[in-house]
Amino acid sequence: MYALRDLDLALSSLVVFRNLLKDEVFICLSKLLQSGSESEKEKIKRYADFAHLIFKKGENLSKIIWEKILDDENSYLLKRSRQEDVSKELENAAYRELDILQSAALLESAKVKKALSISLDLPSWQNSSINFKESYERKMQNIFTEGYGIFAKHHMFSFDGEEIVPVRSPDSVELSQLVGYEGQRQKVIENTKALLKGKNAANVLLYGDAGTGKSSTVKAVAREYAKEGLRLVEVRKNLLLKIPHLMEKLSENPLKFIIFIDDLSFTQNNEEIGALKAILEGSVLAKAKNMAVYATSNRRHIIRETFSQREGDDIHANETIQEISSLSERFGLAINFPSPNLEEYLSIVYALAGQYELKNTENLATLAQRFALERGGRSGRTAKQFIQWLKNAEG
Repeated sequence: MYALRDLDLALSSLVVFRNLLKDEVFICLSKLLQSGSESEKEKIKRYADFAHLIFKKGENLSKIIWEKILDDENSYLLKRSRQEDVSKELENAAYRELDILQSAALLESAKVKKALSISLDLPSWQNSSINFKESYERKMQNIFTEGYGIFAKHHMFSFDGEEIVPVRSPDSVELSQLVGYEGQRQKVIENTKALLKGKNAANVLLYGDAGTGKSSTVKAVAREYAKEGLRLVEVRKNLLLKIPHLMEKLSENPLKFIIFIDDLSFTQNNEEIGALKAILEGSVLAKAKNMAVYATSNRRHIIRETFSQREGDDIHANETIQEISSLSERFGLAINFPSPNLEEYLSIVYALAGQYELKNTENLATLAQRFALERGGRSGRTAKQFIQWLKNAEG
């Protein structure tokens, strides 16, 4: 175990994990470790500042430092994740530094107060025994399914045009909860399994009527296979031009990614049409085997086209129409989610009634049909809203 000043010197020598020294926890810790020659008041202040920060982040110093290590995207981790050769020097440096960080994580508040001759009864943080070297090596071995950084903590993300942002409260829908459209979902599942195996998975267009479970299918699949290394990044329609930037960020990540575009549609002469075609054809960035585009649309031909456009004065009207129609064909797999017929709709209703443990199912079919008429038509969403309405009525 290091003396306080020696520990500060050891931490300052970090090379592989050097970015950790920019973190507020390590900045505050360094000030505390250097406070031996300060006045009693300054020692108390630095101890209180550090204890305040640790309490704010969870009270356990060992766990806090371990989380910082897991978040650090250092050269050793990146080489391991890309399956590149790691020199003995780099490996030795990484594991030497994990020993140093282990010592920092085991720093006990009582020993700090004693070393600094602090007599006040100041609160103590907690420590726990985490073997950093063993745990980190285990992390490296599981990196292709667990990932690193934010991708190890979350499975759904959004893209703001520059950064990938975790979705803190993702849709909790599970595949087992979805009713109907089993054939359509199976195609999505099979394609996703191909992606997870590193095969040439297709880009997928899920199209059809509103409320038929297209988006829920994609999100449920992402949730189902998260433990196998699947992550979902949703991109808004107005950011399609930024997708190449996103793909560049993800191309060397060890995990597999669904780039998800929900409710896709365009008007004519939209520059984003060309961008999407380039992405689907792989001409912007050589198609990486660790990602595929999954898009949903309420239209089979996802560019809006009116009869007036067909009859306009464009001398190359036929070519224009073909260009419009061809966009959806750039997806390797197009899956139709039509509105359910009456039998399919009632099948969904009865299945959901079982899931929600509905007590009163008298006249369920009649009430379900009436509800659908009032809501403008049958769909899986309508069926779910109907069952939720009945469940709420039961009190």
